[in-house]
Order: sequence, then C-alpha cells, then structure tokens
Amino acid sequence: MSKRHIAVVGAGMAAARFAERYSALGGEARVTLYGSEPRAPYNRVLLADVLTGRYDAEAITLPVGDAVLRPGAEVVALDLGARVLTLVDGGTEAYDELVLATGANPVLPPIRRLRREDGGGPREGVHALRTLADCARLAEEAMDAKRAVVVGGGVLGVSVARALAALGPQVEIVHQGPHLIERQLDEDAATALREALRTLGVEVYLGNRARALTEAGEVELADGYRLSTDLTVLACGVRPRTALAHAAGLAVGRGVLVDDTLAASPAHASTPHGSAPHGSALEAPTPTPHVFAIGDCAEHAGVVHGLAGPAWEQADVLAARLSGADPEARYTGSRPLARLSAGPIEYAAFGEVHADAEADVLRLTDATRGSYKKLVMRGDRLVGAILLGDLATVGDLARALARDASLPETPLHLLTQHLLTTTLGASR
Repeated sequence: MSKRHIAVVGAGMAAARFAERYSALGGEARVTLYGSEPRAPYNRVLLADVLTGRYDAEAITLPVGDAVLRPGAEVVALDLGARVLTLVDGGTEAYDELVLATGANPVLPPIRRLRREDGGGPREGVHALRTLADCARLAEEAMDAKRAVVVGGGVLGVSVARALAALGPQVEIVHQGPHLIERQLDEDAATALREALRTLGVEVYLGNRARALTEAGEVELADGYRLSTDLTVLACGVRPRTALAHAAGLAVGRGVLVDDTLAASPAHASTPHGSAPHGSALEAPTPTPHVFAIGDCAEHAGVVHGLAGPAWEQADVLAARLSGADPEARYTGSRPLARLSAGPIEYAAFGEVHADAEADVLRLTDATRGSYKKLVMRGDRLVGAILLGDLATVGDLARALARDASLPETPLHLLTQHLLTTTLGASR
C-alpha cells in the first residue's frame, strides 16, 4: 500500500518548519513541498543580513527533514473534492492532506509613478525585499547608489535601512506612523531607536507618506517635500496570498480562515470576517476535510501575524497533529517576538508592549549606553517586554513570558541580572 501523501503548497519558512518537524516527530507520510521559487526554503528574516554580506544565500537555507522539494513547481489550481492539485507546467498531483503555506506578497502602496508603464510591477530603481532574488538585485544597485529612500518604518524597513547604510548610501526612512515600529515598540523605545539610526547616517521622516515618484528621481512626500534618491525600497508590509484558496472555495478574510486545529473551512460555512472575538477560536462548524493553512497566509481568530515566530508555532502544532505525535494539539494564538540583533542596532519586543491602565510598568533607561528596557506586568505575571541596545536578558524574559507563571523574584532582576554579573566580574 502506498504511503499517505501530504502536499504542502509553498516552500517558505512555515512549509520548511512543518516538513522538518513532521520528520523529527516520526511522521510516516510522504511530504512534498511545491515552491514557486527556483531554490530550497530559506530564512527570510535574514535577508537584510544577506544584503550586507553577513551571510551568503546558502547559509540561510532551512532544513526540511525527509520531505521532497519541488522548487519552481508553483501550484496554480486546487480540486479539493478530487484531492488533486495542478502545477504551473500543467501537471497534476494527488494528495491525501493539503497544507496551504502560500505566504504573502509585499504591499505596493498607492504612490504615483510607482509601477512600470505597462501596469506591471515596480519601475526600475524601486525594490521590495521578499526573496533572495530581490536581495541580489537590491545589492547590485546599492553598490553604485549615493542616496536611498526606504518607504515604511516597521521591522523590515528599519532592518533594510540599517543594511543599506552599511553598504554606503545615505539612507532616509519615510514612515506614515507616529513613530518607528509602532506595533512592537513604544514611543520612548522608538525615539532611542531613531537616535541609534541617526548615528549610522539614517534620517527618519515620521507622520508622513510618499505620494509620488518624480521624473527627476525623487520621492515626493505628502507635505510636498522631495527626497532625492538613486533607489527606493518598499517596506510597507505584506498581504496574504489567498487567491488560490479563494478560487478553490475556501473561506478567506484577510487570510485563509482556520480554526484551532489549523483546518480551513469552505466559504459558505465560515464565520464572517471580523466577527470572532480577539483571541478566541474561530467558529468553523464544518471544516474542509484534509485541508489546512499555516504561516503568513493563515488567519486565526481574526489575526494574521505575518511574522516568523507565529508561523513556526502553527507549523509545530500541525506537524504534531498530522504525524500522530499529538493528535489533540491545538493552536490558540501567539505572542510574537520582533527582533533585530545584527550590527550596532539591537532590539527585541514581545507580548503586550503597550500597557493599559491595569498594567504595571518598569522602565530602565541609560542614555549614555543608548539602552532602553521595559517590562509590562499584570499582577505578578510578565505580559510584555522591550529591550533596546542590550539583549543580554532576552532569553530570560522570553522564558518568563512563555511560562505565564508568577515570578518568584522581583521583576527587576530580569533587567539587571546581566549588568550586575558583569559589574561583579569586572571588580574581581
């Protein structure tokens, strides 16, 4: 009797994690990853470090266990009833279980003259950074560029700006939000981050947006100010790739709607988008048999994370369920970690960083060292943290957050333990 076949549509970070964990847990089915890119899965989080030359392309390749890789074999259609997928070359493949890990596409903002005249992708000199191919093109142009503009000051925008500055161009960030990385950093941390970027020669324009690219090679801002540039990088977030799932008749909101088992549902049986309470399980009374979604394309309980950590957590749960290692495993949400720890700028933020009136906050700021640390507590439990400029205690903080248990000591030790150890060691 032939082995059960698990088809994974996509060969990105979530797909690779699922395949690696499925093998490690003793899963016996044949797993195939169908990827649109002509290479093995790799860690997209490290693309900015590939841009600077810290890593080469091969160094960020991800393991896939015993799975079969089909690079350049994009899936273009699904027949969920017959359990058959169609590839870009016209070939078809049967499956027993289907895992959608189609990822996301970069958002192209509404900027005039952004696209080519034929209406296709960005015009020459305008880049996104989502793939290794994007990275190679950007690195080549950056070698001759004197000035660069990064549109977007989120996690990716700051990472790209830092990387470009290391390559030589004068870099400017245009960010529509009130401060950098506003989803994961508070205003004080973002202010310290902006100062750190300024020491690298990166200027930041906040509360503004790019509205046009001019014939003279400038980025025109909404207030009329123009920034001269040789290359423009778009870091405006990503949008889940859901067209394949939608065409197959699956329920789609911002992403492919999944329940706590990560099973997808047919469109007619889904809960209306946005109706599920935040943090609660999505009601999906009739999930589509044998179809699951994980990673950037998945929407769970009204949330699309778009970050590597939650994607891997979802992959781990699904691998445990389908391998039989833990058939009752469930995904109930994530506390994402945003982190940059390369070069002269380091930060980490996770959990509930924006405290409400019921939370207690502990802050430590060292202007001379350029460090900022913040803990958010609810009673005796840690619910969020920010570290900027010193990540020595990030492991302790992450473990304390994951345990979700009462802290046995004053929370101050989670911020100062490393500093005290270093000071005592130096005095001996």
